[in-house]
Amino acid sequence: MAVQIRQAALVVALAASGFAAQPALADSGGVSFWLPGIFGSLAAVPTVPGWAYSTIYLHLQGNAGAGQNFVTSNGVRGSVVAGINAHADALVQGITYTSPMPVLGGQAAFTVLTAPGNVGVGIDASLTGPRGNTISGTASDNRTTLTDVFYQGSLKWNQGVHNEMVYVTGNIPSGTYDPIRLANLSFGFPAVDAGAGYTYLDLKTGHEFSVVGGLTYSFMNPFLQYQNGIDFHVEWAASQFISKNVQIGVAGYFFQQLTDDTGPGAKLGGFRGRAIGLGPQIGFIIPLSEGYQGYLNVRGYKDLDVENRTNTWTAWVTFAVSPAPPEPAAPKPIVRKY
Repeated sequence: MAVQIRQAALVVALAASGFAAQPALADSGGVSFWLPGIFGSLAAVPTVPGWAYSTIYLHLQGNAGAGQNFVTSNGVRGSVVAGINAHADALVQGITYTSPMPVLGGQAAFTVLTAPGNVGVGIDASLTGPRGNTISGTASDNRTTLTDVFYQGSLKWNQGVHNEMVYVTGNIPSGTYDPIRLANLSFGFPAVDAGAGYTYLDLKTGHEFSVVGGLTYSFMNPFLQYQNGIDFHVEWAASQFISKNVQIGVAGYFFQQLTDDTGPGAKLGGFRGRAIGLGPQIGFIIPLSEGYQGYLNVRGYKDLDVENRTNTWTAWVTFAVSPAPPEPAAPKPIVRKY
């Protein structure tokens, strides 16, 4: 699942003869399809076959205020000083089907998600050209709308304490995207993300560690003629089960844009982004009716280092209902015959 906050949309651009105001639609600059927290603990562990339901409350808060040098599409240098404040709140609804039939020796699952939510953006910024002329502007927007529809397919394998997975995920643009507005929860373009992951889980000691890495390819935004570069991301999580049903730990991520943003709308040049973040987590396994269990996970992330992205903190509250694993059979009593 991913949530977009449209970032840095000043109506200023450099002209060859000095400085003039034109739409500099840097819609996707510094905003990726991937969102911190998509994968966490137990990411690669196979589950019990059948239908599962999940609901996720997601809060994202971002801000930026540092000067940023950039190169426009015609090669003229300038600088932008931006005060950006943005927030998003979404209530994600997801359904997963896990097949009982083995696929390539592993377990196949397919998930569909979407979410209503609210997003708000405020900008107070100035742009200075090579001749020292400056244009300043402010803008704000707030909107309650829908995200895109997101899908994910995965294959998982288990060998004792070792678990592996491969996945592919993407979005179907919902049609709620509005290129005129600052605030959007829909991307306005399709994207595909694929990767692999590993989880170490020892039920005897309660040790757990997960890591998932992937690459994202975004298609052209047809409204803005802007295309994000290819992104690389790694998410990891480590936890300890302090009881049969309670885990605590930490989680983090690394994000790096590998190729430049492109297209006529890429007024800020390549605008490659980077982010490193870390945060705590706690999880609870909750027995429900016979044959089902709940899983509640609360975790948060804070950017420790960013480049060409807003500095964000993100909170996730996830509750999932799924078939419960069968209880281990009780050992038969030993009957001695004399």
